[in-house]
Amino acid sequence: MPIEVREKFDSRRLTKGQNPSAELAFNVLGTDDAIAARDALEDESDDTFAGLPRQSVSVEPVGPDLWDGVVRYGQSSGSITPGGEAVYSFDTGGGTQHITQSLATVHRYPAPGVGAAPDFKGAIGVSADGVEGVDITVPVFNFTETHYKPDEEVTGAYKGILFNLTGKVNSDSFKGFEPGEVLFLGASGSKRTQLGEDADWEITYRFAASPNVSGLTIGPITGISKKGWEYLWVRYADQEDTAAKAIVKRPIAAYIERVYDDGSFAGLGLE
Repeated sequence: MPIEVREKFDSRRLTKGQNPSAELAFNVLGTDDAIAARDALEDESDDTFAGLPRQSVSVEPVGPDLWDGVVRYGQSSGSITPGGEAVYSFDTGGGTQHITQSLATVHRYPAPGVGAAPDFKGAIGVSADGVEGVDITVPVFNFTETHYKPDEEVTGAYKGILFNLTGKVNSDSFKGFEPGEVLFLGASGSKRTQLGEDADWEITYRFAASPNVSGLTIGPITGISKKGWEYLWVRYADQEDTAAKAIVKRPIAAYIERVYDDGSFAGLGLE
């Protein structure tokens, strides 16, 4: 005897609002096998109803070879954002950097009876033992991108690419930024499954961008250039300030250090 699926008279319960849903009720006849009854109900019911994707199919025995069946439809986290539509977000909250050198010394005020305040050539927080510096907010553009990738693309090799590129800066132009300006902070992903549809992955990629700069001046040192995620530090030495008649610490050398490896972000597959 073939399995029959009949929609009940009191079916088609609809809810409209913030979380719209629909529920269809059926009788399933002609089998004593729960899995066969459920599969038959799935085959006979629509993938979508009232614009909502199917979420679940359930059956419950009510008699010999007779089942009550319910198919529920509604929005889910897997259907709110269809595969292929990326989501973007950003903030310009900036980052914190410890500096020992100012852009310019605005004023120097000597104490009464002192001929001149010592000139440290922009060094900040100078003491007899060294240069203390100060923490400041620097331009950092933080942004994320969420993409939906088919299951077959998120292989072990692709996860390895994400792992290996984490903590690296872009070796080529990326998203309008110059090489050296973007740091990949890593990615997080979760596999999405939805009844009647192929699985995909929701992956969020996190980045921070800091601008390349050139033409910097530190005390008497000019023509300094650095990429966004290179580190600049300054060497100081004792020198005589003849006007103030004092020994002061002044910058005598500036160093640019590469602290992150670079890598090709083409492997992320976002362009």
